[in-house]
Amino acid sequence: MRNPEKKTETRIVLTHDGSSSAYNSEFKQHYHSVFGALQESQRVYIELGLYEAFKRFEQISIFEMGLGTGLNALLTLLEAEKSQRAVTYTAVETQPLSLEEASQLNFDALLGSHYLNSVHEAPWNRPVAITPFFQVLKHEGCLEDFRTENRFNLVYFDAFAPEAQPELWTQAVFEQLAAMMHPGGLLTTYCSKSSVKRNLRAAGFLVEKHRGPAHKRDVLRAVKLA
Repeated sequence: MRNPEKKTETRIVLTHDGSSSAYNSEFKQHYHSVFGALQESQRVYIELGLYEAFKRFEQISIFEMGLGTGLNALLTLLEAEKSQRAVTYTAVETQPLSLEEASQLNFDALLGSHYLNSVHEAPWNRPVAITPFFQVLKHEGCLEDFRTENRFNLVYFDAFAPEAQPELWTQAVFEQLAAMMHPGGLLTTYCSKSSVKRNLRAAGFLVEKHRGPAHKRDVLRAVKLA
Protein backbone atom coordinates (compact mmCIF):
# COMPACT_ATOMS: atom_id res chain seq x y z
CA MET A 1 0.00 0.00 0.00
CA ARG A 2 1.30 3.41 -0.92
CA ASN A 3 2.26 5.93 1.79
CA PRO A 4 0.72 9.19 0.48
CA GLU A 5 2.98 11.30 2.68
CA LYS A 6 6.16 9.84 1.23
CA LYS A 7 7.55 11.35 -1.96
CA THR A 8 8.34 8.70 -4.55
CA GLU A 9 11.18 9.04 -6.99
CA THR A 10 11.05 6.82 -10.07
CA ARG A 11 14.09 6.57 -12.29
CA ILE A 12 14.52 4.71 -15.56
CA VAL A 13 17.37 2.19 -15.66
CA LEU A 14 18.81 -0.37 -18.07
CA THR A 15 18.75 -4.10 -17.31
CA HIS A 16 21.35 -6.66 -18.38
CA ASP A 17 19.60 -7.65 -21.62
CA GLY A 18 19.60 -4.02 -22.78
CA SER A 19 15.93 -3.36 -22.07
CA SER A 20 14.62 -0.65 -19.77
CA SER A 21 13.14 -0.91 -16.32
CA ALA A 22 12.25 1.57 -13.61
CA TYR A 23 13.33 1.86 -9.98
CA ASN A 24 10.88 2.96 -7.27
CA SER A 25 12.56 4.74 -4.36
CA GLU A 26 9.64 4.31 -1.95
CA PHE A 27 9.63 0.52 -2.15
CA LYS A 28 13.30 0.21 -3.14
CA GLN A 29 12.21 -2.11 -5.95
CA HIS A 30 12.91 -2.48 -9.66
CA TYR A 31 9.84 -2.97 -11.85
CA HIS A 32 11.51 -5.86 -13.69
CA SER A 33 14.42 -8.23 -13.19
CA VAL A 34 17.76 -6.42 -13.33
CA PHE A 35 19.01 -9.39 -15.37
CA GLY A 36 16.62 -8.56 -18.19
CA ALA A 37 13.22 -6.89 -18.19
CA LEU A 38 12.28 -8.09 -21.66
CA GLN A 39 13.31 -11.71 -21.19
CA GLU A 40 11.54 -11.90 -17.82
CA SER A 41 8.24 -10.56 -19.16
CA GLN A 42 8.45 -12.74 -22.26
CA ARG A 43 8.98 -15.89 -20.20
CA VAL A 44 6.62 -15.32 -17.27
CA TYR A 45 3.68 -13.54 -18.84
CA ILE A 46 3.77 -14.33 -22.56
CA GLU A 47 5.17 -17.86 -22.82
CA LEU A 48 3.62 -19.26 -19.64
CA GLY A 49 0.52 -17.07 -19.59
CA LEU A 50 -0.70 -15.72 -22.92
CA TYR A 51 0.40 -18.61 -25.14
CA GLU A 52 -1.33 -21.10 -22.86
CA ALA A 53 -4.46 -18.92 -22.69
CA PHE A 54 -4.55 -18.81 -26.50
CA LYS A 55 -4.68 -22.63 -26.46
CA ARG A 56 -7.43 -22.82 -23.84
CA PHE A 57 -9.76 -19.91 -24.60
CA GLU A 58 -11.32 -18.33 -27.67
CA GLN A 59 -11.63 -14.82 -26.20
CA ILE A 60 -8.84 -13.55 -23.98
CA SER A 61 -9.59 -11.23 -21.07
CA ILE A 62 -6.51 -10.28 -19.04
CA PHE A 63 -6.13 -8.59 -15.66
CA GLU A 64 -2.74 -7.19 -14.69
CA MET A 65 -1.81 -6.35 -11.14
CA GLY A 66 0.61 -3.48 -11.67
CA LEU A 67 0.72 -1.84 -15.11
CA GLY A 68 4.18 -0.46 -14.31
CA THR A 69 6.27 0.25 -17.38
CA GLY A 70 3.61 -1.14 -19.70
CA LEU A 71 5.96 -3.84 -21.00
CA ASN A 72 3.59 -6.74 -20.31
CA ALA A 73 0.76 -4.86 -22.02
CA LEU A 74 2.95 -4.02 -25.01
CA LEU A 75 4.13 -7.60 -25.49
CA THR A 76 0.54 -8.81 -25.21
CA LEU A 77 -0.64 -6.26 -27.77
CA LEU A 78 2.05 -7.36 -30.22
CA GLU A 79 1.08 -11.02 -29.80
CA ALA A 80 -2.60 -10.17 -30.26
CA GLU A 81 -1.77 -8.39 -33.50
CA LYS A 82 0.49 -11.20 -34.71
CA SER A 83 -2.10 -13.91 -34.02
CA GLN A 84 -5.11 -11.69 -34.79
CA ARG A 85 -6.73 -12.76 -31.53
CA ALA A 86 -8.91 -10.26 -29.66
CA VAL A 87 -7.59 -9.35 -26.21
CA THR A 88 -9.18 -7.12 -23.60
CA TYR A 89 -6.67 -5.91 -21.04
CA THR A 90 -7.49 -4.43 -17.64
CA ALA A 91 -4.76 -3.15 -15.32
CA VAL A 92 -4.62 -1.61 -11.86
CA GLU A 93 -1.79 0.76 -10.93
CA THR A 94 -1.34 2.95 -7.85
CA GLN A 95 1.70 4.87 -9.08
CA PRO A 96 1.52 5.44 -12.84
CA LEU A 97 4.68 6.50 -14.59
CA SER A 98 4.55 10.02 -15.95
CA LEU A 99 4.52 10.39 -19.72
CA GLU A 100 8.01 11.89 -19.44
CA GLU A 101 9.25 8.81 -17.59
CA ALA A 102 7.52 6.45 -20.00
CA SER A 103 9.11 8.23 -22.96
CA GLN A 104 12.54 7.15 -21.67
CA LEU A 105 11.70 3.43 -21.97
CA ASN A 106 13.28 1.68 -24.95
CA PHE A 107 10.83 -1.19 -25.53
CA ASP A 108 9.44 0.15 -28.81
CA ALA A 109 12.95 0.56 -30.21
CA LEU A 110 13.95 -2.96 -29.22
CA LEU A 111 10.75 -4.57 -30.49
CA GLY A 112 10.28 -2.52 -33.65
CA SER A 113 6.98 -1.27 -32.27
CA HIS A 114 5.23 2.08 -31.94
CA TYR A 115 2.51 1.28 -29.41
CA LEU A 116 4.08 1.93 -25.99
CA ASN A 117 3.18 5.60 -25.95
CA SER A 118 -0.41 4.70 -26.86
CA VAL A 119 -0.60 2.46 -23.79
CA HIS A 120 0.69 5.18 -21.48
CA GLU A 121 -1.28 7.99 -23.11
CA ALA A 122 -4.57 6.10 -22.94
CA PRO A 123 -6.90 7.85 -20.49
CA TRP A 124 -7.55 6.25 -17.14
CA ASN A 125 -10.76 4.56 -16.07
CA ARG A 126 -12.32 4.06 -19.49
CA PRO A 127 -11.71 1.44 -22.19
CA VAL A 128 -9.62 2.39 -25.21
CA ALA A 129 -9.11 0.32 -28.36
CA ILE A 130 -5.45 0.78 -29.27
CA THR A 131 -5.68 -1.65 -32.19
CA PRO A 132 -8.54 -3.73 -33.62
CA PHE A 133 -7.28 -6.66 -31.53
CA PHE A 134 -6.28 -4.92 -28.28
CA GLN A 135 -8.44 -2.91 -25.88
CA VAL A 136 -7.03 -1.56 -22.63
CA LEU A 137 -8.78 -0.31 -19.49
CA LYS A 138 -6.46 1.25 -16.92
CA HIS A 139 -7.60 1.82 -13.34
CA GLU A 140 -5.59 4.18 -11.16
CA GLY A 141 -5.90 2.94 -7.59
CA CYS A 142 -5.39 0.00 -5.24
CA LEU A 143 -6.34 -3.59 -5.89
CA GLU A 144 -8.23 -3.63 -2.58
CA ASP A 145 -10.57 -0.94 -3.95
CA PHE A 146 -10.96 -2.44 -7.44
CA ARG A 147 -14.44 -3.70 -8.33
CA THR A 148 -15.62 -5.14 -11.62
CA GLU A 149 -18.37 -7.30 -13.09
CA ASN A 150 -15.95 -8.59 -15.73
CA ARG A 151 -14.38 -12.02 -15.50
CA PHE A 152 -10.84 -12.79 -16.59
CA ASN A 153 -9.21 -15.94 -17.91
CA LEU A 154 -5.63 -14.74 -17.44
CA VAL A 155 -4.03 -12.76 -14.63
CA TYR A 156 -0.54 -11.26 -14.79
CA PHE A 157 0.42 -10.86 -11.14
CA ASP A 158 3.32 -8.41 -11.29
CA ALA A 159 3.22 -6.60 -7.95
CA PHE A 160 6.40 -5.60 -6.17
CA ALA A 161 8.04 -8.44 -4.24
CA PRO A 162 6.49 -9.78 -1.00
CA GLU A 163 9.30 -8.16 0.98
CA ALA A 164 8.13 -4.75 -0.23
CA GLN A 165 4.35 -5.27 -0.43
CA PRO A 166 3.44 -8.29 1.73
CA GLU A 167 -0.22 -7.22 1.81
CA LEU A 168 -0.56 -8.02 -1.91
CA TRP A 169 0.60 -11.64 -1.65
CA THR A 170 -1.91 -12.94 0.90
CA GLN A 171 -4.54 -15.65 0.66
CA ALA A 172 -7.22 -12.95 0.80
CA VAL A 173 -5.80 -11.17 -2.25
CA PHE A 174 -5.59 -14.39 -4.24
CA GLU A 175 -9.17 -15.18 -3.21
CA GLN A 176 -10.21 -11.75 -4.53
CA LEU A 177 -8.50 -12.52 -7.83
CA ALA A 178 -9.99 -16.02 -8.02
CA ALA A 179 -13.46 -14.50 -7.64
CA MET A 180 -12.73 -12.34 -10.70
CA MET A 181 -11.63 -15.30 -12.84
CA HIS A 182 -13.32 -17.88 -15.02
CA PRO A 183 -12.91 -21.53 -13.96
CA GLY A 184 -9.73 -22.85 -15.53
CA GLY A 185 -8.29 -19.35 -15.71
CA LEU A 186 -4.54 -18.87 -15.41
CA LEU A 187 -2.41 -16.70 -13.13
CA THR A 188 1.31 -16.25 -13.75
CA THR A 189 3.88 -14.56 -11.53
CA TYR A 190 7.64 -14.28 -11.21
CA CYS A 191 7.59 -15.05 -7.47
CA SER A 192 7.84 -18.69 -6.39
CA LYS A 193 8.23 -18.30 -2.63
CA SER A 194 6.74 -21.09 -0.52
CA SER A 195 4.36 -18.66 1.17
CA VAL A 196 3.03 -17.53 -2.22
CA LYS A 197 2.45 -21.11 -3.37
CA ARG A 198 0.72 -21.89 -0.09
CA ASN A 199 -1.57 -18.86 -0.32
CA LEU A 200 -2.46 -19.60 -3.94
CA ARG A 201 -3.41 -23.19 -3.07
CA ALA A 202 -5.49 -22.02 -0.10
CA ALA A 203 -7.32 -19.62 -2.46
CA GLY A 204 -8.36 -22.47 -4.76
CA PHE A 205 -5.56 -22.64 -7.34
CA LEU A 206 -3.59 -25.58 -8.67
CA VAL A 207 0.00 -24.35 -8.58
CA GLU A 208 2.58 -25.30 -11.20
CA LYS A 209 6.29 -24.55 -10.95
CA HIS A 210 8.06 -23.71 -14.23
CA ARG A 211 11.55 -22.83 -15.35
CA GLY A 212 12.21 -19.13 -14.98
CA PRO A 213 14.14 -16.61 -17.10
CA ALA A 214 17.88 -16.04 -16.71
CA HIS A 215 19.07 -16.03 -13.09
CA LYS A 216 15.62 -17.13 -11.88
CA ARG A 217 15.25 -20.86 -11.30
CA ASP A 218 11.48 -21.09 -10.84
CA VAL A 219 8.36 -19.08 -11.60
CA LEU A 220 4.70 -19.96 -11.09
CA ARG A 221 1.63 -20.62 -13.14
CA ALA A 222 -1.58 -21.26 -11.19
CA VAL A 223 -4.88 -22.58 -12.50
CA LYS A 224 -8.22 -21.68 -10.90
CA LEU A 225 -9.85 -25.00 -10.10
CA ALA A 226 -13.52 -23.99 -9.87
